[in-house]
Amino acid sequence: MLTVRAPATSANLGSGFDVFGVALETPADVVRVERAAETTITVTGVGSQYIPEDPEQNTVGAVADALDAPAHIRIDKGVRPSSGLGSSAASAAAAAVALNELYDRGLTREELVPVAAEGEALVSGEAHADNVAPALLGGFTIVTDDGVTQVDTAVSLVACLPEITVSTRDARQVVPESAPMSAVVETVGHAATLTIGMARNDPDLVGRGMSDGIVTPERAALIDGYDAVREAALEVGATGVTVSGAGPTVLAVCHRPDRRAVAGAMVDAFDDVGVESRAYQTAVGDGATLHRG
Repeated sequence: MLTVRAPATSANLGSGFDVFGVALETPADVVRVERAAETTITVTGVGSQYIPEDPEQNTVGAVADALDAPAHIRIDKGVRPSSGLGSSAASAAAAAVALNELYDRGLTREELVPVAAEGEALVSGEAHADNVAPALLGGFTIVTDDGVTQVDTAVSLVACLPEITVSTRDARQVVPESAPMSAVVETVGHAATLTIGMARNDPDLVGRGMSDGIVTPERAALIDGYDAVREAALEVGATGVTVSGAGPTVLAVCHRPDRRAVAGAMVDAFDDVGVESRAYQTAVGDGATLHRG
């Protein structure tokens, strides 16, 4: 038996829509695999009741097909589905690493990115790699048609997950089809600032670079209390706040000593508008890790 732990991830980071992503230290999915004549899937953990165990409807089933690697696959969910924290990507990335090793396919982590993205396509309809890339490689990743660029960093983060539902389909539908050139230029500048901040492990630069006036405002409107939560986090030390992926998780960047205060302020702000939430005090972390047994 092989066991792989794959982390939650946050995509977009405000200015990097469908391009940027980071791996989080916590939470994570754990996937265990054993060789079998055909693929079977068992799912336990948070939100497991919402995840199909039919291999034709589960991201890990698509990964097993892509690698021609049938297996008994057990998924222990630590990343809540529909959270904006790359839940399906975590499972797909873990399965890709485990099955690649189990069947000695010999693919590199970079070569596994499009394989895991095929699993994502089963959920979202498109093979996006902005979540699976950091889940596999760790750190901060930039995904383009030319491949993936990865940067190791340890910027501190708080991911606050409210008990509300934001449909990925709705979050996609509100994305503008076009934007004024001035807004595009501003977003490019912020994306460049964020990238430098990640490379320098500088939360102040990362926070400044998370600003986005094109996609984030539209998605933020789907999250009850977002503006209040953002302001509360900034008041106690967050250097930047944005929507994680499609939401509803709200992601804050901060200096490490401020994580506790930022987490508490975000939870309290959601509570003030009648929304329960959970905050993860985390940081940019490693990608999927493999264990035997």
